[in-house]
Amino acid sequence: MLSASDYYTAITQSGFPGICTLPPQGAQRRLEAYLRRIVDKEMPDQGYAVRRPETLRRWLTAYAAASSQTASYSSILDSTTSGDGYQPAKTTTIAYRDQLTQLRLLDPVPAWSPALNSPFKWLQFAPKHQLADPGLAAHLLGLTAQDLGGSKGAAMAGHLFESLATLSVRVIAEAMDARVGHLRTKAGRQEVDLIVEAFDGSVVGVEVKLSAHVTDEHVKHLRWLREQMPDRVSDVMVLYSGKHAYRRSDGVAVVPLSLLGD
Repeated sequence: MLSASDYYTAITQSGFPGICTLPPQGAQRRLEAYLRRIVDKEMPDQGYAVRRPETLRRWLTAYAAASSQTASYSSILDSTTSGDGYQPAKTTTIAYRDQLTQLRLLDPVPAWSPALNSPFKWLQFAPKHQLADPGLAAHLLGLTAQDLGGSKGAAMAGHLFESLATLSVRVIAEAMDARVGHLRTKAGRQEVDLIVEAFDGSVVGVEVKLSAHVTDEHVKHLRWLREQMPDRVSDVMVLYSGKHAYRRSDGVAVVPLSLLGD
């Protein structure tokens, strides 16, 4: 069973074939080459030449810092700073976003809402920001596996753990022809990290916690979701960094992230 440090290694190594098996330094070189190829070749091939690659790099780094969050694009733009005092225009960053989404470098999780007979009021519809792979986010932010386990990377460790979990859930959902979203009510009073909805409308709610133990506080929004849609929620679970899979007395499944693909 994986420890927290093992998950940090999995995050920084990325899940890309040909990269994840490399030693750390080699993996970082490949990730850098991948990012450079996107900017230097693939974006121009799509008809968008990047005039200021360093500015795009700063914007991507700000986007990476918003991983697993619903920060507005204006706040991401505000975080794009540099020593030369140059900040890209909003229209420029919209073009970045659109091009990089087409190239699947950005892979945000859309807000979810049931199509019919919704019991929910005042939902937010902002996406959760995700790069195609958490290894790219860690690389852009200059974080190693050791950093994620220490003070330097503490603020991002939970967000990137959720990025890793999101990638894993999406792979499974795609194989089942299910869609993945997230749920957040206005002011964030209720949030569910991931909602997996099958073609028949049945739903699995998923919370992601970088914790070795799951508490009542961790599951309260899953229980709320189940109460709102008792006929459609087929299961609720917490993906965590602990060692044991079990079901709580309230019916919430607790599953180590490492078991998800087994």
